[in-house]
Formats: sequence, structure tokens, C-alpha cells
Amino acid sequence: MPSAAERTRTLVQSTCSGVLLIPGGEGHRPELLAPEARAVGPEGEIFLLYPADAPPVRAATHAQDDELPVVLELTDVAPVSVPHRIRGRAWVSGWLTSLPGVAGPGRTMLRLEVGEARVDDLWGTGEIDAEEFAAASPDPLHTHETELLQHLHTAHGDRLRELTALLGERSASLVPSRDVAPLALDRFGLRVRFSSGPGDCFDARFDFPEPVREISGLRREMHRLFEAARA
Repeated sequence: MPSAAERTRTLVQSTCSGVLLIPGGEGHRPELLAPEARAVGPEGEIFLLYPADAPPVRAATHAQDDELPVVLELTDVAPVSVPHRIRGRAWVSGWLTSLPGVAGPGRTMLRLEVGEARVDDLWGTGEIDAEEFAAASPDPLHTHETELLQHLHTAHGDRLRELTALLGERSASLVPSRDVAPLALDRFGLRVRFSSGPGDCFDARFDFPEPVREISGLRREMHRLFEAARA
């Protein structure tokens, strides 16, 4: 399974929603606290791009040489319609500083020096220190996951239902009306949610024999998975 540091790094570098929680920022609308872009630097620092008049920019500028403690809160929502769509959350805490002159006109780049992080997702919970975060890499499929899951959901629903054949005795409890949707995809495998309503659902994990690193390898493993379900 992916480590807690890898899962957190994947969320930071994905397109999931994120807001910066700053001291005294409780009264601001969430969209004013959401960066326009974010990226991770070579030493594990997180760069956040904001409009020059955004509350986080004003707070970092006012703090000047003082350390401004903040938390970057990330919320990961499944890209397809399933019950309980929130797949996980992560909180990255650290200290915020402003980088004048780095961004274009009307924008300001902020630097978040990571102190520690916490993740709570489909795999469970985990604590991460700054060194672990800096050393981790995002899942190699994360830039394609949304598109791939949406394609599976809209074009291959029948193949997904065939995966019930791999559930063993648990498949006996399934009913024809139960919905099947791809929930998550990473280099280790595919997670599928089976549901017949918000209060009646479960997830099944279909692991690949070997981790995949690129789309061509993923296609091969998905083909093998569907063929195994038909055997």
C-alpha cells in the first residue's frame, strides 16, 4: 500500500480542493483561502499562488519576519457519483512566508515550510513529519486518475459489474440493482464501491500483481483484471 507520506504528497500535488487556514481567518469565505495553484519544491516546501489581495497574502505580509503558523487543509472527493464521495482529507501544518516578485502581476507566491502532516483516507490514518513528506513522491497515476475513473464509470460499467465474480462468497449477497462504481486508482490497484443506497455499500480492492508506473502498464493490468473476472 502507499505510505502515508506518499498519499499526502499525492493530495497536495493533485487537483483536489484545498484551503489555507490562517490565524483570524475564520470569518473569510473558503474561496478566498483557496490557492489558485500549488506545487512542491525540491526541499518539500509547498508553493501557493494567490491574488495579491487575498487574506493569506495580507496575513503573511503583515507577519513579515515573524513565523505565521498555518494549516493547508485538503479534501479529496471521488470524481464519479458514489455514496459518501469524500475519499479523504489531509492537513499540512507549517509556517507561511511571502515571496515578493516571484509571481506575475496581481499575484503573490507564498511559501509553506512544512512542519508535519496528517492524512485520513480510504487506507486509514497516518502522521507524517517534514522529512518524510519531502522524501515522498506522488503516485505516478495521479494526474490521470480522474479521467480514467470517469471513463471506466461511463464506458465500462458492464466490465466493472463482472468484477463481482472475484469477490468469492461475498458476491452471493449482491443484488442486480446494486450500483458499481470505480472509486480510486493508484499504481497498486483499483478500488470499487458497491452500493444499493447510502446506507448499504462496501468497497472491494483489486490489487495488481505488480505496481504499474505508466498508462501502458495500467492498460495491461486492467485487461488482465477483467479477463480474470470472465474466466
